Amino acid sequence: MSDSNAVIAGVGMIPFAKAGRSDPYNTMGAEAARRALADAGLAYTDVQRAYAGYIYGDSMAGEATLYGLGLTGIPIMNVHNNCSSGSAALLLAREAVESGLADVALAVGFEQMEANVEGRWPERPHPLTELAKVVVGKYGMPEGDPGAALFYGAAGKQYVDDGVDPRTFAQIAVKARKHAAANPYAVFRDPLTVGEVLASRAIYGPLTKFQCCPPSSGAAAAVVVSKAYAAKHGLRGDVVIAGQAMETDSPSTFEGDMKKLISFDLSAGAAKSVYEQSGIGPDEVDVVELHDCFTTHEFLIYEALGLTPEGTAERFVLDGDNTYGGKVVTNPSGGLLSRGHPIGATGLAQCAELVWQLRGSAQDRQVQGARVALQHNVGLGGAAVVTMYRKVSA
Repeated sequence: MSDSNAVIAGVGMIPFAKAGRSDPYNTMGAEAARRALADAGLAYTDVQRAYAGYIYGDSMAGEATLYGLGLTGIPIMNVHNNCSSGSAALLLAREAVESGLADVALAVGFEQMEANVEGRWPERPHPLTELAKVVVGKYGMPEGDPGAALFYGAAGKQYVDDGVDPRTFAQIAVKARKHAAANPYAVFRDPLTVGEVLASRAIYGPLTKFQCCPPSSGAAAAVVVSKAYAAKHGLRGDVVIAGQAMETDSPSTFEGDMKKLISFDLSAGAAKSVYEQSGIGPDEVDVVELHDCFTTHEFLIYEALGLTPEGTAERFVLDGDNTYGGKVVTNPSGGLLSRGHPIGATGLAQCAELVWQLRGSAQDRQVQGARVALQHNVGLGGAAVVTMYRKVSA
């Protein structure tokens, strides 16, 4: 078993909020970064490189955020990779440490969202146009504008055509709320029943309102340091990155299979690389934070990550193997569905949750005895980032 040279020395996060009800992005991002640095026992002056993930903001928003911590002259890179922006920032911070460019790198993600986020820059080519053509070619032009739900609802339609009961998807939303009830950072913590999920407003395909992640605002951050730096400065080095990979689309994305359209192959490819890097298989994973932007996507990702064999995701849900007491706890935070999805912050919120789980400090949502954690984050259009974390003895 091999690990990278990267240690997660500190993480920080602020409670997520409904869209339009948060502080400005720079205030949120700076606070998350301060919390991560305090958790690591470092000052901003110790940071040698920084990476800021967001998508709803002007260029240089990373600088505008981190200047609130100081004007140190370090390189600050702004990262835009749709919903995987936060994890892409983390990947770049790890690569900086791995390559020797820095001993201390900071990744911060933030998003200040409004309730209506569709339709930006209508005069420009939309990055998801080719993906939309695949859906329209199979199911026709939808009524109204389902937005991102077009893709994930289409995958749901394909699953239903193959015999999956739509109630199974609804159970994933119920599980998300149940987990979020123990998470003080989550937006939606009230319980739901399967009936309530199914009775909520229809969006597209089998998806209803409560099966779609809400637009949210928030921020999270992580401090990545080298093992040698952690040892020299007496920093905690008990959570290491055991493997990490990013994969983008291949031709199979566009061949007409709705599951592949929403990231099955690129997620599976990134996961395979991480399992090979780390020497850890999916059966050894204790806790997972995966990209549940829609219930149908979580359903698909169980199989893409190898948490259950292909064709068994429905049984995996029905048997409760995706929650406490089952095979692997998925999204103990409540996930995007309930914690919220401030896009640039999501990947780093997942990181923070898994670090807390491996430290044993996740309080009422703690997965007992967790030593191996897997993170999965996707940006449609597309990029999947998969990260394996491992707890090591002090």
